Amino acid sequence: MPAPDLIAQLPEISLVRDRSRAMAMLDAILSPGWESRHFSFDARWSPTEEMASMRDGCGNEYSIVFSPAGAYARGFDHESPMTPYRVTPPAPWPGLFDGVPEALRPHVTEPAFSDHGTPRATVCFWREQADSAWRTGAVEPLPEGVEDDGSAEWLFDVLLDGRPEAYQRFAEEYYEVAVDLAAVRHVYALRPLTQRVVSLLNPELDVSDLAEDLAEIGYPAQE
Repeated sequence: MPAPDLIAQLPEISLVRDRSRAMAMLDAILSPGWESRHFSFDARWSPTEEMASMRDGCGNEYSIVFSPAGAYARGFDHESPMTPYRVTPPAPWPGLFDGVPEALRPHVTEPAFSDHGTPRATVCFWREQADSAWRTGAVEPLPEGVEDDGSAEWLFDVLLDGRPEAYQRFAEEYYEVAVDLAAVRHVYALRPLTQRVVSLLNPELDVSDLAEDLAEIGYPAQE
């Protein structure tokens, strides 16, 4: 699925943010050690911005910055033919950042998303607060005979699906544990955590152990 098809299926910014918070909270429960988590959310990334992120431990990742101006997303698939490392010195794929609005432009060169000044991205899309849809640049097509494996889709697949069942499938494969669907639904609804919900997902974890994560993610506190 190319980026234009991906963004056509994404919901509005607030729903993308809510899904991201839920996914990060579930990962915090299933994986108390931050370094092993797949999804994260930092509600205090800057004084005015929040950031959702994914990293799979194999060099693939994404970041979504939520700000008063809107939302900016970039993903990096290290095996994509659109990688900036396809050439020396590294350079973004032509057109990848075309059209990024001025208010969101600083994120393109954000050091956390760059490698020695080169944006680390193979997909990019954004949406300003007044926009009625997500947008992407006029990306130059791949050369004839070169195929992409759909990284724009699989990098964001759990977020794009949006259903608790999609997260459950992901987590059972990634963490190799049984994951209670009712508990996942509770978190996807952003309902305050209870010890019962936490125990259904991780019997060895006390809800009080999650105080730091709750604050970082901006998730509703215990009932």
